[in-house]
Amino acid sequence: MQLQHLKPNHKPRTAKRIGRGGKKGSTSGRGTKGQKARAGKRMKPLVRGFIKRYPKLRGHRMESWPASLVGVNLDKIERHFQVGETVNPRILVEKKIIFFPGNKIPLVKILGNGEITKSLIFENCKLSKGAEAKIKKAGGTIK
Repeated sequence: MQLQHLKPNHKPRTAKRIGRGGKKGSTSGRGTKGQKARAGKRMKPLVRGFIKRYPKLRGHRMESWPASLVGVNLDKIERHFQVGETVNPRILVEKKIIFFPGNKIPLVKILGNGEITKSLIFENCKLSKGAEAKIKKAGGTIK
């Protein structure tokens, strides 16, 4: 005996034939009127409507989205860094001061909240005016 020779013990269920006269006629369990009651009942594909609503992409002329800035206050930098150390986005991610999903290292802006007493070297970071003044006052350098 092989798999293709096996047969079920029961008869296959026959589909209910409705709308052919007799007791299962008329609306035939479809309710009354409307698009869903009609034969064929072609409904709009839902996904296509969503796709049509999206704005078209404009090809190579389209400017890429600006990378998001991550703000770091001076008081956090004061706690995590020693005198003479370099502060840049890569080191901030390594020390787990900033968290950013994925492989890309984010743009970092140093904000002036808090005080700084250590002279540090700042690289590849944007600085607020207040933060820049405090860093220079503490003897730090900005590259």
